[in-house]
Amino acid sequence: MAEPAAGAAPGAAALPLLGRLSFAAGHFLNDLCASLWFTYLLLYLHAVLGYGHRLAGGLLLAGQVADGLCTPLLGYETDRSTGCGRYGRRKSWHLAGTTCVLLSFPFIFNPCLGCTDSTPQWAAFIYYLPFIIIFQFGWAATQISHLSLIPELVTGDHEKVELTAFRYAFTVMANITVYGLAWLLLNFQVDQPDRTEHLGIQDVPIFRNLSLIVVGLGAVFSLIFHLGTKEKPYPPGSLPQPEESTSLLQKEPTNLPQPLLIWKDWLLEPAFYQVAVLYMLTRLIVNLSQTYIAMYLTNSLMLHKKYIATIPLVMYISGFLSSFLMKPVNKWIGRNHSGAFVYGAMSFTDKMANGLAVMAIQNLHPCPTELCCPECVSFFHWVMVLVTGGIAIAAIASLCCIMVWPIRIRYHGVCVWGLSRAETSYGGTDSMEGRSQSGAVN
Repeated sequence: MAEPAAGAAPGAAALPLLGRLSFAAGHFLNDLCASLWFTYLLLYLHAVLGYGHRLAGGLLLAGQVADGLCTPLLGYETDRSTGCGRYGRRKSWHLAGTTCVLLSFPFIFNPCLGCTDSTPQWAAFIYYLPFIIIFQFGWAATQISHLSLIPELVTGDHEKVELTAFRYAFTVMANITVYGLAWLLLNFQVDQPDRTEHLGIQDVPIFRNLSLIVVGLGAVFSLIFHLGTKEKPYPPGSLPQPEESTSLLQKEPTNLPQPLLIWKDWLLEPAFYQVAVLYMLTRLIVNLSQTYIAMYLTNSLMLHKKYIATIPLVMYISGFLSSFLMKPVNKWIGRNHSGAFVYGAMSFTDKMANGLAVMAIQNLHPCPTELCCPECVSFFHWVMVLVTGGIAIAAIASLCCIMVWPIRIRYHGVCVWGLSRAETSYGGTDSMEGRSQSGAVN
């Protein structure tokens, strides 16, 4: 008989392989849509549909704001709902989010219905805005419910890490799928004599078909998730305590009660802001480079439009291979797992910073009413060099600060002890030894 994994509860059965695969398939639609959203939205709105830079940036900003606001609110709500009958609270929210994504996302990568050449751009903005908000709400609901299923499906630390690894593998597969499909559609179109090497209104069918294929594939994988993943139903009145202050992984078992912070205490912790800044900067590097690489290739390097699929595919595969180097780095630096409030707050700063950064760049564009001008050739070059490079330098400086001043949690005021949520006062914070306790977090 095989011994249970370390950290597993007594008598807990490991999730079978098919169960792990079906769980990981539950975020495939989100990953497909996210890849298409960040890489091609600005390019599609501006180079294909001919909208101005400010409108394109405004729509992306609206989506990021909606996602940033929905993530913590949905995290709070999914912990307190009972689900739809016996279907399960997490899967119920996942189904609702998936439905929103499936119904709204195809409209984003399709021309405005009823719009003509004389239609003002503000009318197009109003047309796309509801679809983007519905999509971002659905995307956040799917993401939060999917992540929160991990501690409910498995109990051991090893199994939780394994489920996360399966989930990441499907993320990699989703990005490769989007870029591979875009490459096939663009190369299939090249052989037609009425096509040009530059993007334009004639390329609307490419992005329409790409979005429809993405939605169709994602729907199939979402169906696999709902058929293959079993969630324990919670009858009304029997919900467990919310996981707001519990961690995804415990570093080591202990019989002593563990002091856990409530959300108000996190706002008093310098470590909270250390991690927030570093997380925001690293996400900005990834998102901005992914957002502007296609426009850099077409406007600055003047490459054929097929390269908007080839180069991002090569970049993503290279990034995936380099991620294997993170295992020894993690052992050296260490890593956390924390509660829903911390994750929601970090996600909020990430989404808002990315949207505001894109809007600022779009407002600085030298050709606001043209597809491109001589000045835009160097503009996207400097965006890729100065903006992402400057953020990378700031991220390195933030990481160095963390190495010099390690992340420490100082328990302020009232804390939560274990799952009993017993209240204990530590007193003030002006004395490091007498009135407050500090603990290094790795």
